[in-house]
Amino acid sequence: MMKHASPRTHGGGMTLRVQLILLQALIVAVVTLIAGVTAGLIQAHTVRDAYEDRMLAVAQSIASMPAIRAAMDDADPPATIQPLAEAIRRASDLTYVVVADADGIRYSHPNPSRIGERVSTDPSIPLAGEIYMGTQTGTLGPSWRVKVPIFSDESTVIGTVSIGILESEGVGEFTGYLFWIIGAMLGAVVLGVFGSAWVTSVIRRRIHRLEPHEITALVRNQETTLHRLSEGVITVDADGIITLANDAAARLLGVDAAELTGTHASSVLDEELLSVLRDGEDAGRPVIIGSSVLVARGTGARVEGAAAESTLLLRDHTELHDVVRRVEAADAILAFRRRAGLPKGLSAETLERVSTALIRLPDASAAELGEALSISRVSARRYLEHLASTGRALRWLDYATKGRPSTRYRANEPLSTTATVSQTVRD
Repeated sequence: MMKHASPRTHGGGMTLRVQLILLQALIVAVVTLIAGVTAGLIQAHTVRDAYEDRMLAVAQSIASMPAIRAAMDDADPPATIQPLAEAIRRASDLTYVVVADADGIRYSHPNPSRIGERVSTDPSIPLAGEIYMGTQTGTLGPSWRVKVPIFSDESTVIGTVSIGILESEGVGEFTGYLFWIIGAMLGAVVLGVFGSAWVTSVIRRRIHRLEPHEITALVRNQETTLHRLSEGVITVDADGIITLANDAAARLLGVDAAELTGTHASSVLDEELLSVLRDGEDAGRPVIIGSSVLVARGTGARVEGAAAESTLLLRDHTELHDVVRRVEAADAILAFRRRAGLPKGLSAETLERVSTALIRLPDASAAELGEALSISRVSARRYLEHLASTGRALRWLDYATKGRPSTRYRANEPLSTTATVSQTVRD
């Protein structure tokens, strides 16, 4: 009887349930971590790109403003540029907007005291007519900044616009997104653990809650038992393909066991065995395979009209059949020695005719002998049965015929002995 697995495992290790949950949880955690880190990196780049795009748009709009360009030639440029720059800075939620001339002298700054001083970072790139985007450390600290040139009507560089936001502000915004990412990761891990527990429960129900060592032992025992059986076992799936065949089945069919598995049943089984396999046979049907007499039983290949897996069982009855024939012959000889007269209704003359005909027609049936002697099959059977019961004939079953096996007879004594006995009966 198969026992259910206990909470303890073989050798004191973790149960299959715990192993499956831990393995699946580990996979979920690793995948979630990779997805979270990837999402975080993408979000960090997205935040920075968004700030840089916004700063670039603001910087270019300031550099192209006619008022800013005209003020660059005024006697007091900061008087015009500083109010405009600060208004734009506050409206755009930026850390600073600095406008400087071609010498790098500031005309605007969030700290008015810094106006008139030289800019703290290298302005060579925008002064060369190029756009700069990156991270630099100025008077307000590390910042993400964009620098663009200011062109005159003659397309010469007359100044620069530098716009930036403190790096800490950008990181702070990213941190806000990061909390949501981490929360989503933790939620995914929790759901993954619960999902792992559910999957583990389904798997364990499918394997009848067996532990790995129990499954291994069960498979080994099944293989050992199956291949040591003297009875042939053949299992066929719904498509007629042999999925299992033990050594005894291969031996009884006279083929190699490796050739049976994966082969279509119709290519290795004869029609009578296929009939037993297809229609089912509980009691067993005698089947002659070569020189062997087999008894075949089958489960049937259809369940409620649908094709299903079926099993064919084969048992070798060749030796038993030979023993039965020998016992019947011995019983007939003993009966002959005990009996000296004919049963009522039998004629000695007809008995002699039947005995002589049986020698001429060995292995004949009652119908064949009756036809040869022009007597009824019933009468011929009575005389043949008498000869068999007295040991003067052998009786055996012929399984080669379709349907029920027929009874055939063969003379067990020479004609001279038969004639002598018949004369003794008449006297």
